Amino acid sequence: MTILSILGAHEFGHYLTCRHYGVSATLPYFIPAPIFLTGTLGAFIRIRGPIKTKPILFDIGVAGPLAGFVVAVPTLVAGLSLSRLTPLPRDFSGLSLGEPLLFQFTSWLIFGTVPEGYSVNLHPMAFAAWFGLLATALNLFPIGQLDGGHLTYAVFGKRSTLITLSTLCITVLLTFWSRSWVVWTVLLTVMLIAFGPRHPPTLDEDLPLDQKRVAIAFVAFLILILCFTPTPLEPLDLVEYP
Repeated sequence: MTILSILGAHEFGHYLTCRHYGVSATLPYFIPAPIFLTGTLGAFIRIRGPIKTKPILFDIGVAGPLAGFVVAVPTLVAGLSLSRLTPLPRDFSGLSLGEPLLFQFTSWLIFGTVPEGYSVNLHPMAFAAWFGLLATALNLFPIGQLDGGHLTYAVFGKRSTLITLSTLCITVLLTFWSRSWVVWTVLLTVMLIAFGPRHPPTLDEDLPLDQKRVAIAFVAFLILILCFTPTPLEPLDLVEYP
C-alpha cells in the first residue's frame, strides 16, 4: 500500500494537472508485479489530448515528481524510524540496496554512522520509500515521454534531443568505469528505443517558460540528485569477525 500511495500520488499529480488545463487523460494504470517483490513495477497515465504550450507541458510533467516526492519523504522518515540496526551474520554474502543521498542522510539522522558489520534492517515502509525514490529518479531522466523528457523539452526546446543522447552516452561511458551503471544504461536504452530521442512538439513551441517555472525546474533537478543512486543493487560481502 505504501508503494501504491507514492506512485498514486505521482500519477494523480499528472492527472489532476491535466484536468486543470483541460487536457484529456486517463486515470492511472498500475503495472502489476509479483506480491513478494513490490506488487507493482510502476504506474502511468495516457494523455490523449494535444498539449498547447511548453508551460502547460512543464506543469503536467513536474506535478508528478513533486507530488510523489512529497509523499515519499515522510514515508522514508517513518519507515526508517521503524527499522532496526542489526548485526550481520558472519561470512555474510548477499545484496544490499544502493542508497540515494536523501536515504543516506535520513538514515544518518536516525541511526548515526552504522558500525562495521551492522546493517539497517529495513521496515517494509522504508523499502517502499526506497523504491519510491528510485522511481522518482528514473522518471526525471531526460528521456522521451518520461517526466524528465517533458521538463527538458519545455526548458530547452529542440535542444532537448542533444541532452537526451548525451545522457545516454554518459551512462554508457560510466559503465566502463563501474559495472553498477549497467542497470541504468540498459533502462535508458530500452526507454530511448521505446520513446525515441525526439520529444513530440507542443502546438505552440514559441511560448517560453517564466522564471518561476525555471526555478521549479532547478528544484526538480535537485530532487533527481537526491533520489538517484548509481547502484540500485550492489554485492555485500563480509569476512568473519573475531
